[in-house]
Amino acid sequence: MQIGTYSLKNKLILAPMAGITDRPFRELCKEMGAGLAVSEMVASNPALRYHKRTLLKADHSGESGLRSVQILGTDPQQMAEAAQFNAERGAQIIDINMGCPAKKVCSVAAGSALLRDEVLVKKILDAVVKSVDIPITLKIRTGWDLQNRNALEIAKIAEQAGISALTLHGRTRACKFNGHAEYETIKNVKKAVNIPVIANGDIDSAEKAHYVLESTGADAIMIGRAAQGNPWLFSQINHFLDTGKTLEKPTYTAIQNTLLTHLDNLYSFYGNITGVRIARKHIAWYFNHLNMINQETKNKVNQAQCPNEQVLQIKLAFNFL
Repeated sequence: MQIGTYSLKNKLILAPMAGITDRPFRELCKEMGAGLAVSEMVASNPALRYHKRTLLKADHSGESGLRSVQILGTDPQQMAEAAQFNAERGAQIIDINMGCPAKKVCSVAAGSALLRDEVLVKKILDAVVKSVDIPITLKIRTGWDLQNRNALEIAKIAEQAGISALTLHGRTRACKFNGHAEYETIKNVKKAVNIPVIANGDIDSAEKAHYVLESTGADAIMIGRAAQGNPWLFSQINHFLDTGKTLEKPTYTAIQNTLLTHLDNLYSFYGNITGVRIARKHIAWYFNHLNMINQETKNKVNQAQCPNEQVLQIKLAFNFL
């Protein structure tokens, strides 16, 4: 898989997810086999550029592998300046968000709402591509709603603008995360353009990853929600694609060790108070995959106020598995 001048080590990419793909989670997924991990989206609004949360979202200090930052906005000049700003801070790839279906994003005509304005899409892509000398990628959906699918037109605009790779989530904005991904649309887009196409949507197993790659002809796949609490998915997919065989699920010991390392990195990255708070959702996702953790235990973990207490409750929970 090639993005501009960069060659990825495989075909697996961690999707940018707001509030989730921070540096600790990106690094973990890379260790587990992701060939690229994209940062959560950062606003292009210059008033927010030096806000602590904005800077943390795109913090790549000490991160291994390629550094990709996703930017969000509607003003071509601001988007270009955001690309320059993040490139100067170490981003090697800039990803443009035109796929987020969140109401608070679409209400300001950003994210997937941009798909309704192809003229503005072209202006943003042209401005960002011309602003930096690093690869620019684009993430979109199949359209605004089922009656207005225009992924093919947007893909051609992207190719003409010099976009290095296109990620297509196989749903419209109106579908949000409901229903099934439209792999046929991804296949048609791949046939229509000469830039790399990355398939996204409903890829939650090694077998599904293989099916999507084969059925769409995509150059790579992007995995989002399925990796939450399950970073081993990347190693399982890589193993299946390489050997055709299913990799055994991680042991309880491996899960516990990975979870505790993940939490330690969150505490270090955010500080103890914020780290404990942010860790709760990740712990819940890990526990959901175990299917053997009761609600009382989950409540005790969520009520923990400091790292030591949170870690203790997790160790106690694993003792009963």
